[in-house]
Amino acid sequence: ICKLRRLLHQSWTDDLPLCQMCGVGTATNCVYGPDGKGTLSHPNEDGHLRFRGEDGCFLYGVFNGYDGSRVASFASQCLTAELLLGQLNSSHTDNDVRRILTQAFDVVEKSYFETIDDALAEKAHLSNYLPPHNENVPFHQLSPQSQKVQERLKELEREVSGGATAVVALILNSKLYIANVGTNRALLCKSSSDGQNQVQQIGRPHSTDNEDELQRLAALGVDSARVRQAGQIAGQSSTRRLGDYRVKFNYNEIDLLSAAKTRPIIAEPEIHGSQSLDSVTGFLLLMSEGLINALESAHGPEQANQEIVAMVAAELALQTSLETVSQSVVERVKRLHHDVYVSGRQRATYCSRHEDMTLLIRTLNYPLADGVLTPTQGGRIYPVSVPYSNSQSTSKTSVTLSLVMPSQNTLTNGTNTASTLEEGTPTPGSQSPTATLQSTNTQTQSSSSSSGDGSLFRQRGSQAAQPDETGRVPPYVDFSQFYHLWGSDHSDSQSTQGGLGPQ
Repeated sequence: ICKLRRLLHQSWTDDLPLCQMCGVGTATNCVYGPDGKGTLSHPNEDGHLRFRGEDGCFLYGVFNGYDGSRVASFASQCLTAELLLGQLNSSHTDNDVRRILTQAFDVVEKSYFETIDDALAEKAHLSNYLPPHNENVPFHQLSPQSQKVQERLKELEREVSGGATAVVALILNSKLYIANVGTNRALLCKSSSDGQNQVQQIGRPHSTDNEDELQRLAALGVDSARVRQAGQIAGQSSTRRLGDYRVKFNYNEIDLLSAAKTRPIIAEPEIHGSQSLDSVTGFLLLMSEGLINALESAHGPEQANQEIVAMVAAELALQTSLETVSQSVVERVKRLHHDVYVSGRQRATYCSRHEDMTLLIRTLNYPLADGVLTPTQGGRIYPVSVPYSNSQSTSKTSVTLSLVMPSQNTLTNGTNTASTLEEGTPTPGSQSPTATLQSTNTQTQSSSSSSGDGSLFRQRGSQAAQPDETGRVPPYVDFSQFYHLWGSDHSDSQSTQGGLGPQ
């Protein structure tokens, strides 16, 4: 299919409808100067796809390109052609879907290299015309013929270099499948009946600190200890990639990979699923490595998943468009990253630059701002900003949570029990607001609870606010967005009752 489309000079995705139940936010890479101003270091190299196929099939993907956007762009189109042009239907079993997904990635990889075959052949041919040790000779000292050859070789290298990592989500028969190659991330957030958000990371990144990947490389003869220490292979932390001819065809010339018995960097996806989405209320997040790294650089990796989910939930409560929600969350992360850099705090050294960011949000029976009722409580979701201290540093920051207010009865103070801000005990004749966040990580087919200790909101003793003579502490939760939205929703009643605000 990919070959046929290339011959016809058509886009593979022209006739496929976009999915209207998802939104995508993006931001280009940035390098900060001493004055805090950012500059673009290269054009955006990320890619994404979001299509609705036939027979209740949906396909989404986020691609993190590097050394150019060619591979990410090719993969997003070719993968769509290999999955949504009749290959999948509702009669397929889980094993069928896994097989089709794996075959599609294999076709993408092979088809991409076919597009650069001629350039690679020309590159190898021209290299024979350069004298030995030519790379050590200054360009102006080369003969005119060698200069032309050198310039052409640079053009060819730009044409053939680069690769991409990919995370792809397929929904078929109300079942979710995740196919991952590399270091992007998929999160599934489920909203429970008591208003809690359960965060599930699906799969682990294929990186140089992934034990399973290190064992796979070691079995091929690669020194996994050296790989772990280096942290990168040919400039990237991923151990699985699409494209990148250097690590696929010339790996024996790369010091870390030279002992490998066969190709060590592969494009085979790790597939997770199926996971039933029947009766699930929540949202699916696909994130590029650049977005993940920016947030983890600013606040540390411990609570990155919970933070991004809290941001999404807050924006879903504010916005009426999924596109706006996605873009707003990306802008939040970008602003956090920049603010940490200019603050000069402990983590500022990790935030001097960030790569391209892409966030795809697919809602699952989850209401936007206009759908003001939660599915089970009939409550309105309002954002509040809660400060916390990272356990790895002395810096303070804040995270936005969703405060679920009852749609009827009077407003009362909720009691925050434990550190996950569980629902307080309702007083007679009223309900209490809730703000909850829980997390589990799924690395393979199992899941385990994490971050249940509430470290996200626990302050160090030296930083904890001290009560005054009345036993109260100064206000530290920012309710400005809460008051704004509450005032808008209750403008009539508040005008007669004196309004709701800081008192």
